[in-house]
Amino acid sequence: MDSKPSLNLVYAAVSALYNNPNTTEKERASQWLGELQKSVHAWTIADELLHHKRDLESCYFGAQTMRTKIHHSFHELPTEAHESLRNSLLEHISQINEDTNTVIVTQLCLALADLILQMPTWQQAALDLINRFSTTSMWPLLEILTVLPEELESRSVRLGENRRVVMLEDLKSCAATVNEFLTHCSNTFGGNWQENVQINVKILRCLTSWVSVGAITLNEIADNVVVSRAFSVLNYKPEGDKPQSVAGSLHDAASDCICTLLQCLEDNNNQQILETYLFNNVINLEIVYHLSVANEDQEKSINYCRIFTELAESFLEKIINSCSTKSFHYAIKVLDLVLICVGHHEYEVAEITFNLWYVLSEELYQKNSKELTELFRPYVERLITALCRHCQMEPDHEGLLEDGDDFKDFRLKVSDLVKDVVFIVGSSSCFRQMFMNLQAPGVTWDSSEAALFIMQAVAKNVLPTENEVVPKVVEAILSLPENTHIAVKYTSVLLLGELCEWIEKHPNTLDPILNFLVCCLPQAGVGAAAAISLQSICATCNDHMPRHVPVLLQLLQQVDTFAITNNAVIGLVKGVGAIVGCMPHAELTDAMRKLCSLQLNPLCQLIEQDVVPVRGTKSDPVLWLDRLSSVLRNVNVRLYEGQPHPCKPVILEVWPVLSRTFDKYQNDLRIMERCCRSVRFMLRCVSQQVCELLQSLVSQIVRIYATYKHSCFLYVGSILVDEYATNPNCVQGLLDMLQAFIEPTFQLLQEENGLRNHPDTVDDFFRLCSRFMQRAPVPILQCGALVHILQCSLMACTLDHKEANTSVMKFFYDLINTGKCGKNQIDFEQRKVLVTSILNEYGQQLVTNLLHACVFYLHSYMLSEVADVFVELLEFDREAARKWLANGLDTLPKESNGGIMSATPQQLNDIHASMTRSDTSKSVTHALKDLTRFYLLCDQGL
Repeated sequence: MDSKPSLNLVYAAVSALYNNPNTTEKERASQWLGELQKSVHAWTIADELLHHKRDLESCYFGAQTMRTKIHHSFHELPTEAHESLRNSLLEHISQINEDTNTVIVTQLCLALADLILQMPTWQQAALDLINRFSTTSMWPLLEILTVLPEELESRSVRLGENRRVVMLEDLKSCAATVNEFLTHCSNTFGGNWQENVQINVKILRCLTSWVSVGAITLNEIADNVVVSRAFSVLNYKPEGDKPQSVAGSLHDAASDCICTLLQCLEDNNNQQILETYLFNNVINLEIVYHLSVANEDQEKSINYCRIFTELAESFLEKIINSCSTKSFHYAIKVLDLVLICVGHHEYEVAEITFNLWYVLSEELYQKNSKELTELFRPYVERLITALCRHCQMEPDHEGLLEDGDDFKDFRLKVSDLVKDVVFIVGSSSCFRQMFMNLQAPGVTWDSSEAALFIMQAVAKNVLPTENEVVPKVVEAILSLPENTHIAVKYTSVLLLGELCEWIEKHPNTLDPILNFLVCCLPQAGVGAAAAISLQSICATCNDHMPRHVPVLLQLLQQVDTFAITNNAVIGLVKGVGAIVGCMPHAELTDAMRKLCSLQLNPLCQLIEQDVVPVRGTKSDPVLWLDRLSSVLRNVNVRLYEGQPHPCKPVILEVWPVLSRTFDKYQNDLRIMERCCRSVRFMLRCVSQQVCELLQSLVSQIVRIYATYKHSCFLYVGSILVDEYATNPNCVQGLLDMLQAFIEPTFQLLQEENGLRNHPDTVDDFFRLCSRFMQRAPVPILQCGALVHILQCSLMACTLDHKEANTSVMKFFYDLINTGKCGKNQIDFEQRKVLVTSILNEYGQQLVTNLLHACVFYLHSYMLSEVADVFVELLEFDREAARKWLANGLDTLPKESNGGIMSATPQQLNDIHASMTRSDTSKSVTHALKDLTRFYLLCDQGL
């Protein structure tokens, strides 16, 4: 947007966005306003809209634009304009009254907070705001004081670490005044908090915000009036003419305040007075919790549960370290409170406590003390009993729980939690207790199913030698009557699959269990569970299963008549494939051929009959290709060196069908990806024993890639290199393949935003190059195309796509590693000379690009791969790497727009020293993360 638009045009666009019923016009207005917000003219437009106050929509757009510009584009303003922007914002805020829309107030307050964080000349802004607004504009003042620490803590404004530290110290210098101001507000409005709900909510939120970032320290909290008010709100009991309940927003704010204090207490263990104060006051909330349950006020029950759980987490380390058979820590009673909450009739309340139990189990596991674990056994027994009750379906529920159902998701979380904590009570003990529940007189189907569900969670941890309870459970499942509720049968069938390790040790049970599961397969609903269990049993008991292969193959012929998903069928195929791999070689080839034919014959029919693919049906080639991949992936044959692979004759029959699939569907990316996946597992299945296929395979994928540029063909190329590049007779052909791939790949990546728009191509191309470095280093180091590959890789350093960037970094790693001696002494000197020559030319550019990528482009979770490259560089030539690193650090900006210091020379020296003396990826990753924290703001000014 080159010129500033008229205000009338902006009003018209805003009106169209909010009021025009025509969708096309709305979209046009939205796009135009979005472009306006990106332009430098947005600053004055937003200011004018806020001054004119023409209507709600334009005021909101003005406030939101002002916040967005300060948030993302503050570097556009010259330093001398900062003060006038501040004065303008303060003027807008001074005009806020009780009729001003809340959203507009929030946006203006956020805008001012973001300005404070980025304006180093405005020091102790909180004091200025209190002096200016404390008597005239209480509402916006409290809002600004609340969002200022929140913006600092959330890191939504990309501040460098130095500025962040300075701002935190600035807030601390204002803390006493802010505390005094909040105390004054609480004394003024808190006495009658039932009537002044909103202002009390803001007071509580403000204190919470300042405590959360550590601006108001715990030392200043013990006698705090606002905290006392929070407990008054939480402890409220209706009496006489008092209101029957506390407003939900006020109860939430008070709960947030106490939870934040407890979280801070966990990190500061030397606050004995505050610790005792908080503990006593929280314990006293038990009565009001029971009142909330009696009044069916679930939101308040949730709040109390949050507080009890936070208290338990804060004290957990002390509880564990102080407990013994002779004495318990006084705070252990909070676990009883938490368990009371777990017993709440709504499972959402119980779910809040899950993290506490995870932490407890982890601590006890690390302590590895039988005596200590035994002390917590009663608590975990009560927990599992309560969770079992929560897992019960409604008695009138028909059918199975559906995917995406909240209750089903909760049960999965329960299963994960039980698996984590069950060692405290013992898996066999838990299994036995649930079996006793099943045998209780008058037991209902829903309680039976819940007990079976918990048994399913712990079944794999039950010792395979257990002979007391498991045989009875298996017998009971195999004898389930026809009229059993489908949910009970479904969970029972899944339980059999989880007992696969026990079944392996008791082969006498295998035949009746297989017969039972095969009978279940055709049954709607239960069939899916039967398929899952059959897969587990086939994979675990494969030594006992080869004699069942004919029956299983016959079963697979009928599998599409059963009411099970394709994923369940793939699981079955996977299980049968695992068994086939264990067969005697003389029998294996025929079984493999039959198993593959079940997938290849329908595929051939689709190709021959020119059927139009319909996704997810039998006319979809992907369905058959996925099943074929499952076969090829899971038939793992044990061979001795030089032994012919029994699957080779079958693979030679599979390839022509896959080749026809490539030609038939070459313009369909989805089908090509699945066909490439099948080729991948085909090559892996027989490893280096199908050289005769290479020429036709390579020529076909090169030809199709040149036209359609499907990156999956690059991936197949990397598999071919991995398998065959160690064979001298194959190297030149594979290099020719790489050369053929390069031109269409670079055409794609050299488009505008080509790297960003085609991350899969980047990922697969550099994986291919890495495989060459690993398998045939000298040929690729001498390849003329390497220069172009290197130039592309240097540009791709900044790509913030996780998988693509990982492949680029792996290429650099393998390139440098190739020049090191390692285990492979062959042609070492030649490799070292070649790599040294490359680094002499590109080393400095590589290091500089990597540093800039880390600071300005990559996410923190991507830095470990970059660190691997730095470690390799340091190990290859530490002195050269030191020099390149020093020069690269020197290219980083010293300060951002507005005069905020990025990193001091001493800090950069420390980073340099930390990296150059490191010999592990972990320590270099820490140094890179430290570096990025200094520069979080700078990329806005580049």
